[in-house]
Amino acid sequence: MTEKEPITVVDNRKIDPETGEVRTAGADEQSAPDPAADGAATEAAVEAEVVEVDAESVPAAGAAAGELAERTADLQRLTAEYANYRRRVDRDRKAAVDAAKAAVVTELLGVLDDLDRARAHGDLESGPLKSVADKLVEALRKQGLEEFGTEGDAFDPTLHEAVQHEGSGHDQVLGTVMRKGYRFGERVLRHALVGVTDGVADETAKVASDGAGASDEDAANKD
Repeated sequence: MTEKEPITVVDNRKIDPETGEVRTAGADEQSAPDPAADGAATEAAVEAEVVEVDAESVPAAGAAAGELAERTADLQRLTAEYANYRRRVDRDRKAAVDAAKAAVVTELLGVLDDLDRARAHGDLESGPLKSVADKLVEALRKQGLEEFGTEGDAFDPTLHEAVQHEGSGHDQVLGTVMRKGYRFGERVLRHALVGVTDGVADETAKVASDGAGASDEDAANKD
């Protein structure tokens, strides 16, 4: 026959049935943990730790923001320098291309002079040579070649080279064009060879002056 485990009865009553006095809390009851108190203490500890971490992270965040601003400024400076470099390279490349085109076109100015002389003699009125001449002139114009120097144009010493001068007025125009001038873009490839004469305003003033002189002479003769 096996022994039965002893039965233990715990009396949790606040009043002692034998003495009728109020019982005081036992050692086990006094040492029992309070969940609410432990939770409050834990939460207070966590809050203290968060406050401490935030206080430590403020200088680090400021340093990171300063470094980011510095890197951003460096990137903007590099971007501006690269943009300037690209513009300078594009400008130099365009200048080199224009210089090469101008050199080729300058070599063809003699051919254009020959075509102008042939046209003046009537050799380009028809036939295959006329077609070749027209195509050559049109191709050079598309590349940017422009001719200047037409009779009646105002005389410009930066564009025209005067080899003869008739009259003494101030309104000077081109009287004779001996050789056309050419420019490629803003670059003058060759000055026009011209003869300069008085303009319409000077001729009108001269005629008026001559008429006034004749009238005075007639009046003097009548007297």
